[in-house]
Amino acid sequence: MLPKSLKSLIEEFSKLPGIGPKSAQRLAMHLLKSPHSKIEPLGKAVLGLKEGVVFCGKCWNLADNDPCSICEDLSRDRSTICVVEEVLDAAAIEKTREFGGLYHVLHGVLSPVDGVGPEELKIADLIKRVRESDGEVTELVLATNPSLEGEATALYIQKQLDGLDLKITRIARGLPTGGDIEYSDDLTLSRALNGRTDF
Repeated sequence: MLPKSLKSLIEEFSKLPGIGPKSAQRLAMHLLKSPHSKIEPLGKAVLGLKEGVVFCGKCWNLADNDPCSICEDLSRDRSTICVVEEVLDAAAIEKTREFGGLYHVLHGVLSPVDGVGPEELKIADLIKRVRESDGEVTELVLATNPSLEGEATALYIQKQLDGLDLKITRIARGLPTGGDIEYSDDLTLSRALNGRTDF
């Protein structure tokens, strides 16, 4: 019933994470109804995506150039590295404007069930980066997610750097703003109590 080109676009949209068949249809129909001047920039952006993006050889974040603008920024605190699981985690932290140090993106977490070991992640690059800093890096902020895999990854990194003169910290965990104590699970409440700060 639908033209081949429209069916093809719907199928491609459906392959994207978080896009179901209905959402794919709505997106395709929206583009079909949009004027050519609105569709062309989208097409160019998609086609140019791989050409205009590189991985920073220092922090493994996505960037326009290698090294990235954060690693090149001399005003950043070079003594502190925030370790995150994914590129979007670094972007979320950067958006807060609360962290002025450097980043290191692991590109995942340890997950033996899924066949993801230390070799598949950028852990060795992190260890090398810290060791070769000649003491310039004094703090590592482990900002992996509070999942079983995130905790295991943070613990693994900590053990790999054991014995170095390095402060290893973990981002605070606990109750979200606007959350209700009565609906929180025991682990979240325990972490909130243990991580309490001065008021």
